[in-house]
Amino acid sequence: MRPAISFLLLVLLLSCGRRNTVSEEKDIITVSIAPFSYFVTSIAGDDFEVNVMVPPGANPHIYEPAPGQIDRLIRSVAYISNDYLGFEITWLERFYSMNSEMLRVSLSKGIELIEPEHHHEGDHVEGADPHYWVSPANALIMAATVRDLLISLAPENSGRYEKNFKELAGKISELDIKAGELFSQARGRAFMIYHPNLAYLARDYGLVELAVETEGKEPNPAQFRSLIDRMGNEGIKFILVQKEFDIKNAKAIADETDAEIVIIDPLSADWYKAVDDIIEALNEGFVKSVNN
Repeated sequence: MRPAISFLLLVLLLSCGRRNTVSEEKDIITVSIAPFSYFVTSIAGDDFEVNVMVPPGANPHIYEPAPGQIDRLIRSVAYISNDYLGFEITWLERFYSMNSEMLRVSLSKGIELIEPEHHHEGDHVEGADPHYWVSPANALIMAATVRDLLISLAPENSGRYEKNFKELAGKISELDIKAGELFSQARGRAFMIYHPNLAYLARDYGLVELAVETEGKEPNPAQFRSLIDRMGNEGIKFILVQKEFDIKNAKAIADETDAEIVIIDPLSADWYKAVDDIIEALNEGFVKSVNN
């Protein structure tokens, strides 16, 4: 279904069936993806209801919101955006037009973004690489942005929010230090990933990301052979695959190179565990590659 048609249908459904808002309900903060909810709840606890636009298992590059999500969006006091994911490029201005009073915050604020190296006319381009949340170094900046938003929404709770932020920042810093220490001996090492969503992690800790998928497209036969050769030359023995993606092409490469497929979950609502798991998976993969 085309986005413009979907938008009109959603507005029609909501205008006919929207329920009344009860004064006792919690204020709603809408976030674009589940990892962003982690920062809200870590700092604000259960002070707000969090409405996640892209549910678990969905692809944030092409997702279209459901009527229930739009209903909560209309009643939200704030929207926390990524700004560079495909679905937001399509929908974000429409979201804002449906609720002009909600505060708008992009978690890309203050982050040194990775711009695309090149693109061809007619290709879908999202602008900067949208996967900045996976890096602990960026997460410290994101957490501070969320803290400031929450304090602006509920200044009477600023002391508690500041305390919770400092605790969260401490956890993120520990993860940042852990990544720095684990990858200190792997600087310049390459890893293979199906969908390129670890570019910021690679940049911030001196690694090299090699992606099976390029500009949203699967490899052609020549690219497929080049990936296999690169894995052999680099001694790469593992391929990371995001859980939402089909592993068929990754498995074909793994079979050719005797590599292991490792599933990661960067879209998990438990941001800390997901990123810690990714760091551990990369380190374990590097260690196994050296030992082999």
